Order: sequence, then C-alpha cells, then structure tokens
Amino acid sequence: MKSPCCRLSAGAEVKDVRLLDGALMPEAALAAFAAAHPTAGGIASFLGMVRPDEGVEALELSHYPPLTLPGMEALADQALARWPLDGLLLHHRVGVMRPGEGIVLVAAAARHRRDAFEAADFAMDHLKSDAWFWKREKRGGAWTWIEPRAQDHADLERWH
Repeated sequence: MKSPCCRLSAGAEVKDVRLLDGALMPEAALAAFAAAHPTAGGIASFLGMVRPDEGVEALELSHYPPLTLPGMEALADQALARWPLDGLLLHHRVGVMRPGEGIVLVAAAARHRRDAFEAADFAMDHLKSDAWFWKREKRGGAWTWIEPRAQDHADLERWH
C-alpha cells in the first residue's frame, strides 16, 4: 500500500508519507525530497536497516492497515506543527526483509539544522516505539516477536 505525496496547502509545508510493501529506495527518495525543498537550509535524514548481527536471518513487520497509514500521517502532522519545517518524509516498509535492507526512512527539511534534526528524531522515536507495527525476527529458522526496549520507551518519553 502506498500513499501519494500529500500537500497540506499551496506554499505550505509538504509531507511525503508512504507505507511500502516493496523495497525502500532511500537514494531516490532523498533526491526527490531535496529537489522539492530547494530553499531548505538543510535536510536531516535517518535510514533504519535490518541489522546483520547475532544470526538474524530476516525481520518481518506486519500492521493493521486501517490504523497504520492514518497514524503515520498524524505523526507527520504533529512534527510539522511542532517545528518550522519545509517538509517531512516518512517511508516505512512492511513484510519480510533481510539483513542489510532498509526498513524506514525519515527526513526533515528545514531552514535551520536543529529543527531538521529534532523533527527527524521525534518522528523516528515514535515510529520505533509508539507505532502500528508488529515485529518479529527469524533466527536459526525460528520466528520470535520483538518488543521495544526500555531505552526505546525512554527515548519516546522525552518528547512528552
């Protein structure tokens, strides 16, 4: 399921929120995002990937479609309301991924770097710990569910 780029209004901030069931293409997405925001003073981005450590064979993310994309849209709206951004990008994969593959791409364009960094960090903390995804990983041929770590919850709490 993919959503098109959503314009808030003419001349206002722009959000690009997508739920992807195929490969994440960070280079192309960031190039298009940068081109859409030529007057930004900077773009901060984060690419989350499946870690190739500790015998992880695969990661699977499932979700509840009626909540996931609307929740991601609402998260983008919160970030856009909280920081003076030129734009915000949230792309998240679902399905089975292998080590080294991209899971999530977050980018924020702003006139000032601190706003871009903080907005990207805010969005990522929410996507990591307070989102609409269920994660499980495969090790040694067996699947196990993954819960957010205590540090993930602490990272999220600092925004309240």
